[in-house]
Amino acid sequence: MCGRYTLRKSEMELVVRQTFVKSKIKPRFNIAPSHQVPVVRMNTEGQTESLTLHWGLVPSWAKEAKSSYSMINARAETVRTKPAYRGPFKKRRCIIPSDGWFEWQKQDKGPKQPYFFHFPDDELFFFAGLWDYWEGKDGEEPITSCSIVTTDANAIAQPIHHRMPVILNSNDYDTWLDPAFEDMAHLEQLLIPYSLNNLTCYPVSVVAVNNARHDGPNCIVPLE
Repeated sequence: MCGRYTLRKSEMELVVRQTFVKSKIKPRFNIAPSHQVPVVRMNTEGQTESLTLHWGLVPSWAKEAKSSYSMINARAETVRTKPAYRGPFKKRRCIIPSDGWFEWQKQDKGPKQPYFFHFPDDELFFFAGLWDYWEGKDGEEPITSCSIVTTDANAIAQPIHHRMPVILNSNDYDTWLDPAFEDMAHLEQLLIPYSLNNLTCYPVSVVAVNNARHDGPNCIVPLE
């Protein structure tokens, strides 16, 4: 799964469908579920846009908003069939910028040990994401929310956890974002474990990362 991640850049820049997208970003070291997170999606005019969404998908048909806490991740194996995700998978796909994420390894004793995954050069990458709009009920405010798609862990991540977020190839951004693209089988083929071996990880502080109120550089300091 992916329960915490980082976005330590002050700016985000990319080109999607020949459109240049640039956004100012507040550096984040411990993004947690229910936080507002930056995403890139395509609007109804076919233009790429950057905006912030609630992390924890609330389906458009949900009776209440609190269901979001169990929908921070969408399994690649079931996005096409699970009721909460099949609609967003068809028409409401997004990409979510990151430069690292945390995963927890079980220990023989004590709490799980968090590890920080990133590229050695701290390169920006994009998770495959899904979004949806909940119009609000019983006086509650509308919510536009998102979920990160996960898949089986690759050989690098497997010793820590059996799942990992889907990191999209830059050549696939256009296809993934295009709501008019309806070849679901092809889209599923994009949701695979990251294949290159330039991913690295190291253990970090349980105290810092496990507390969502901690959002500073101490969250990614390697344990001695």
